[in-house]
Amino acid sequence: MGNMYVTHTRLQAAVDAGALAGSLELPYDPDLEKGIVEASVNDMVAKNMPTAIVESVSPGTEVRSVIVEGKAEVKLLLMRFLGIADQWVRASAAAGFNKLEVVFVVDNSGSMRGSPISMVKLASVELTKLLIPDGATPDTKVGVVPFRGKVRIGEGVDGLLAGCRNADGSLNEDGLHEDFMDMYWALPYQYRRAIAMDTCSNIPETMPLSQDRPAIIAAINRQTATGNSSGTVIPEGIKWGRHVLTPEAPYTEGGDKEDFRKIMIVLTDGDTEDGECGGRYRAGYRPNNYWTNAYFRMGDDQSHCENGGVLNEEMLKEAQMAKDAGIEIFSIRFGSSDSTDIALMKEIASSKPGTDDHYFDAPSEHDIPDIFKKIGRQLGWRLLN
Repeated sequence: MGNMYVTHTRLQAAVDAGALAGSLELPYDPDLEKGIVEASVNDMVAKNMPTAIVESVSPGTEVRSVIVEGKAEVKLLLMRFLGIADQWVRASAAAGFNKLEVVFVVDNSGSMRGSPISMVKLASVELTKLLIPDGATPDTKVGVVPFRGKVRIGEGVDGLLAGCRNADGSLNEDGLHEDFMDMYWALPYQYRRAIAMDTCSNIPETMPLSQDRPAIIAAINRQTATGNSSGTVIPEGIKWGRHVLTPEAPYTEGGDKEDFRKIMIVLTDGDTEDGECGGRYRAGYRPNNYWTNAYFRMGDDQSHCENGGVLNEEMLKEAQMAKDAGIEIFSIRFGSSDSTDIALMKEIASSKPGTDDHYFDAPSEHDIPDIFKKIGRQLGWRLLN
């Protein structure tokens, strides 16, 4: 009995590993017709238990899943003296892609322009292709939320005109808030000239969850991180990422959290920046371009980004609201930041206790593609039973 138990335990582990290995190949062999999945299953089972026999490899009941059935012979040795022949134990496992809803929340501020945003787009497109492969219709949706000091929303989403939004949900109109115009006219001409009144039109529009792969890829590729900036307000990106993923208005494309695994991937340089908290992007005069962001533009000149400031508090608050809504957050900190910013990015991540498994550090833009692949491996390939 002990021998049979040990053999079955080893077999189950081998079959589990085989099913998981096979599921990794499903994007390239979704119907199991090319033999790629089966070869991967056989190789992994043999590696884990050379004496096991794979009896069948078949498509699962869910899109992009695979069922593996195997058996192993148990040599009963002493039981033969009692006339009991060797026995077979059997095990099965199913693995595949979970039903996923994923939103990319990507910093589009000037510090990301050039190679960094190009690498983010490349990695995002590759992950999208993995999530939504050709020739299959998985229950997976992807959305995109580009952000700077605010986000840009399409026509009819929340009952307002198309354009950027303030932190209170109101329309972020071009220019400075009327309360700050006296300060603006009091500035020397060269400073007034440096203030851009339109810092919205160059932010790509938020794309709701979709299964239309070409449309998703087009939305990803519209990101350039160029044009007039309004700073970096991370909580606004997280807030609208939550809106995209949850089924309640303003976006309603999201499914029930009991049916879908909801994922938010937040990539930023790690600094919430509004020109009032020091650093190389600090503005030396008031008002300035930052005063068109989601807070200043609604007349709030007290919410800043210094350590422990309102914007960092809002970042943590929005991340917690997303988690409370059943959303997992993967955070990627690009470039170099101080210990406070790193700690904030780790805190917003949905890492298991005692780990940083949902937080990633990308000192260089060349680290980004590998990080996206690591996230992809965490997303969908799970044992289904």
